[in-house]
This record gives sequence, structure tokens and C-alpha cells, in this order.
Amino acid sequence: MVRKQFGILLLAAMTVLAGTAVAQKSNEVAGIFGRTFISNQSVTGTTAKLYFGDGLSYEANFSHNFLNLGFVGIGVEVPFVFNPTTKVSFAAGNFVPKDFRAYFITPAARATLFPTTAFNPWVSVGGGFASFNPSSTLQYGGANTGKSNTTGVFEVGVGLDVRLWGPFKLRGEFRDFNSSEPPINLKQNSRYSHYFAGGGLVFSF
Repeated sequence: MVRKQFGILLLAAMTVLAGTAVAQKSNEVAGIFGRTFISNQSVTGTTAKLYFGDGLSYEANFSHNFLNLGFVGIGVEVPFVFNPTTKVSFAAGNFVPKDFRAYFITPAARATLFPTTAFNPWVSVGGGFASFNPSSTLQYGGANTGKSNTTGVFEVGVGLDVRLWGPFKLRGEFRDFNSSEPPINLKQNSRYSHYFAGGGLVFSF
């Protein structure tokens, strides 16, 4: 008898949980504005450092939340980040392009804590690709023969969404897009972290 009652209660709980998950499916689109940072890099064979400017960056993001367990929500997202200009500086010679342009697209899984409350911290992990387009001009003038390239990239991010009114939320976030070396003519075989920090507006529907 006890086992039968427990089974009924378990079935009821699972039904309610599944119904809640289905009822609370939601989509979000977000527009984010921020900056991308790349740490200074050592270069083999010289004491000179490779420096990068902090480029203004823009993100468009679509996400779908498909499971809400009350304390945590599970979903997927597709962040697209565009960095129009990252300046490059290297004092040991005229080797590097004066700047490069970058795109990142990284489909990811995202877990959101307390999705039904006003404050929603979240974490994102995913992977995709990055496209780099170097300037046709070298740092100190002259033609750059380096070519554009596309490479795989790993993404991890954290953020906080704060409800404003209706379907709108404010978002602050920090992401690390980890890629192979951009086409800057040094061929160090290094991994580069492109740190993106930004804030913007989210619309839920």
C-alpha cells in the first residue's frame, strides 16, 4: 500500500514537473554592447611583448529555455559577437597587421539559477567558430600579405539578468572565446583568450 501511494505521488510530481517545464518554455533575444580584451603575449626569440587594443564589440544573442525546475533553468543559446577593430602593436619589427576584425559564433548550453525570480545568474558553455580578417596594412606601413582565417573556438561565459518590466531584462555578462592564434604573422601556435565584457537589453517572448 505504501509503495503504491509513493508511486502515485512520484508520478504526480513528475507530471507537474513536466507540465511546468513545457508551460514555461521561452525564447529570448538580446543586444549587448561591450569591449573585447586580449592579454599581452610573449613572443619566442624576443623580449618584446605583443599588445592588443581593447576593441568595441557588439553581440546579438538568441536563446531558448526548454526546462524550468524552479531553482534552475536549462536552455541553449547562440551568441554572435562582432569586434570591428582590434589594434595590434609589436615593437620588434614591422611584422604584424595594424589591426584585425573578428566574428565569433558559439552555440552553447546555458544554466540559469532561480529563473522565476527578479535576479537570474547564469553560466554558459559552448563551442563554434571564429573568423579573423587582418588589415591589408602592416603596423608601420606597407602591404600585409596575411590572409583571413576561420578556426574553432571554445566559449565559457557567466552573466546576470535583472528583470525590469514586462518582457524586458537588463543583462551584464563576461565571456571567454578561446581560439587559436589570429592571422598576425607570428605563428606562435598559442591559444588566445578573447575576453568579452558587456551589458545590454533582453526581450523575452
